[in-house]
Amino acid sequence: DAARESWTAAVQRTLLAEQTHDRLMILVEQSAAAQSGITAAIADHQAIERLAHTVAGKAPNTHRMKLETFVLAAELEEIVEAANLRLDDMSAGRYRLLHTDALAARGAASGLGLEVLDAYTGRSRPAQSLSGGETFLASLALALGLAEVVTGRAGGITLDTLFIDEGFGSLDAGTLDTAMRTLDELRQGGRTVGVISHVESMKDQIPAQLLVTVADDGASDVAAHAFLSG
Repeated sequence: DAARESWTAAVQRTLLAEQTHDRLMILVEQSAAAQSGITAAIADHQAIERLAHTVAGKAPNTHRMKLETFVLAAELEEIVEAANLRLDDMSAGRYRLLHTDALAARGAASGLGLEVLDAYTGRSRPAQSLSGGETFLASLALALGLAEVVTGRAGGITLDTLFIDEGFGSLDAGTLDTAMRTLDELRQGGRTVGVISHVESMKDQIPAQLLVTVADDGASDVAAHAFLSG
C-alpha cells in the first residue's frame, strides 16, 4: 500500500509538472510575441520621433529648417526667379538675387536667405551689403515678383493694384528715375500704382495725385489733383 501511494503521488507530481511546463511554454510564446511587438513599436516610435524632429528643424535636420520654412523656401525660389526679371532691368544687368538655404549663424532658422550676385565682380554677397537705393530696387523687384507668382496661381485673379509707402526719400536721382520708370511701365500695362511719398521731385512724374495737408486745427485736408506731363 505504501508503494502504491508513493507511485500515485509520483504520477500526480509528474502530471502537475507537465501541466506547469505546458503553461510556461505558452507564457514563453506569449512573451516572445509581446517582445516582438515592443521591438516593432520602438522602431516605429524612433522613426516618428526622427520625422517629428526633422519637421521641427531639429537634429538630424542639418539645415535647422522647419517644414513650413521648407515650403516657403520653395515658394521663394519662384518669387526670386520672377523678381530677377525686373531687377535685371532696373539694375542695368548688374544684380541678380539668389536664394540660399545655407545654415544660418547662431542657431537662427535657415532656408529663407537671399544673396546678390554682382555682375561687376562675378561674386555673390549678402543682400545686406546693398546700398539704400539698391535695397529699395531689390525690394520692389521682390514685391513685383510676388505679385506675378500669386497672379499665376490664383486661377485668373490678378493683383492689379500696388501701393508703395515711402522709401523714395533715400534714393538718388538716377535710382529714383529707374524706380519711377518701372512703376510707370506697370501703370501703362494696366495696373493701378499708388505711391505715398513726401519727395517733392516726384510730383511732376505722377499724373493723378491726392494731396494731403494738415490744417491749423490738426485735421487733414485731402485734395485731388491731375497733372499732365510734357
